[in-house]
Amino acid sequence: MSEHDEKPLMPDPAAPIGVILAGGVGVRIGGSKAIVELHGRPLISYPCEAMRRALSTVVVVAKADTELPSLPGATVWVEPQSVSHPLIGLRHALAVAEGCPVVVCPVDLPFVTAEVIRELAQADPGPAPAIVAAAEGRVQPLLGCYQPACAEPLAARGREPDVPVREAVAALGAALLEVDPLTLFNVNSPDDLLQAAAMLDRMPAPTRM
Repeated sequence: MSEHDEKPLMPDPAAPIGVILAGGVGVRIGGSKAIVELHGRPLISYPCEAMRRALSTVVVVAKADTELPSLPGATVWVEPQSVSHPLIGLRHALAVAEGCPVVVCPVDLPFVTAEVIRELAQADPGPAPAIVAAAEGRVQPLLGCYQPACAEPLAARGREPDVPVREAVAALGAALLEVDPLTLFNVNSPDDLLQAAAMLDRMPAPTRM
């Protein structure tokens, strides 16, 4: 893992930065999701690979004590330690990106694809300050592209420790991008991990990439 680096990585404010959100506690799965092994690979490697294929700059946002596997060349932005909430990582990414949009993805989405990441990065959200993934009525607010204008309202909602992420993002008026439901399959528990492994077994090898 490279040294923690919180300097802005892109001079072009129109170029989104890919951000893997890895600061969660992972209570239901027994620890850091990033290092959980799925099909012989750490779980974080799946969204990281999709991000790297779609965007030129990708970082990981995590707590200082988050266990991470070896990710050669990766940059880690360390989010505040005092509070554990998904909005913390998103808010921190927007702050450190300093004017760049961020395309965020949780560490636990092994079936996210480069195509979906690219669509989020390139989609026109119209007047909305963000565009997030949705499938069959289910919205995944932590898979989306957020413009710098989201930073202030998200910071205000972040002062409410129990505010649900979906509620905070809905208040932004985010646009929705419809995706394949498989994209939103997330690994929260050991049973989810087994199901994801079985799903990968049924996929042709190129599809797993």
